[in-house]
Amino acid sequence: MAKKQSFGEKVLAAKLAQRKMAKVIISQKTAHGATRFKESIIDAEQVKDFVAGNRG
Repeated sequence: MAKKQSFGEKVLAAKLAQRKMAKVIISQKTAHGATRFKESIIDAEQVKDFVAGNRG
């Protein structure tokens, strides 16, 4: 049997307070022509800024 969950105010507030994270992988060419990958875990709201700042 499944356990019944309670969705009180405390539970909903805790759920909304959790940070949403995103894993971003940026590829870059090295001077020798090889491809290097940079992997980062950042807040989901900052993905566009991170990608725009690391393009090159």
